[in-house]
This record gives sequence, structure tokens and C-alpha cells, in this order.
Amino acid sequence: MSEDIFELASRLLEVCREKGIQVVTAESCTGGLVAGALTEVPGSSDVVERGFVTYSNEAKSEMLGVPADLIKAHGAVSELVARAMAEGALGHSRASLAVAVTGVAGPGGGSAAKPVGLVHFAAEAKWGARLHVERHFGELSRAEIRRLAVIEALALLTRLAGERSFTA
Repeated sequence: MSEDIFELASRLLEVCREKGIQVVTAESCTGGLVAGALTEVPGSSDVVERGFVTYSNEAKSEMLGVPADLIKAHGAVSELVARAMAEGALGHSRASLAVAVTGVAGPGGGSAAKPVGLVHFAAEAKWGARLHVERHFGELSRAEIRRLAVIEALALLTRLAGERSFTA
């Protein structure tokens, strides 16, 4: 794991630990790399509640409760599906903060509407905070797109965790 990702994961865990926040991940194109980055840090078990790797559309529906008709209407790589994944991860765990990642990591599988490098991120907290980010990383290597996606997901989680006050 790269030093920059390890540092981001460590910082997120520190913020969550200070505020009593547990985290859940719902990952598609990153295939568990966000959860892997978090659990690479010793002592992460008090913050990381669980992770879902929902690579197929069926897994998104079965494990997270994402409506199949939502996926059919908008595609798995969409804001609405990312948001539904984050919501489903919170609903299927005891965590209070979730991140979801869905995208086209390539090198194939892209289209004019959804090119390689398009990744949607959603973060949601039980205290009501929600974020969505759409990134167009471009036609980088699969490994680089996934690395950048992990960094973005950790940054989103850190942002939401940092916004929660100690009394919330």
C-alpha cells in the first residue's frame, strides 16, 4: 500500500475513533480496496464495522437492497446507484458512516456516456450528512483509476467524519 493512502486511512481512523464513529464500505470498481486500506492500519477494528464488495448488479441488489429497476434505469455507474449503495450499506450494518464507490476502471467497459475513468462516490452518515462526487479520471491504467478512487473515498469519509460535532 502506498504511503499516501496509508496516511489518509490512518487520519480517517483517528478522526472516527475520537468521535465514536464506525465505518462501512460498499465497493464495486475498487473491489474492497477502500476496506483494505482501512484495515491495513493496525487497530482499525474499532472503527471498521464491515465492507461490502458488490461487483455485480445482483450483489448490489441482494446485499445492499439497491432496487434492480434503479440499476436498469440509470446504470450501475450513476449517482443514484452510488447513493443507494451508501444508504444500503448503512441499513445493513451497525456503522454510522458509509462510503460507496461505483465506476468504470477499464481498460474496457466504457461507453460514450460512461467512459473509462468515470467513478461515482457517495458518502452518507446516520446523522444526516450526505455527499456525492463524480470524478472523470480519464483513460489511466486500471490500477491508477482504482488508486485514485480509494483516495477519493477516504477523503469523503474524512470530510463527513470531521463535520460531525461531538454532541451530534
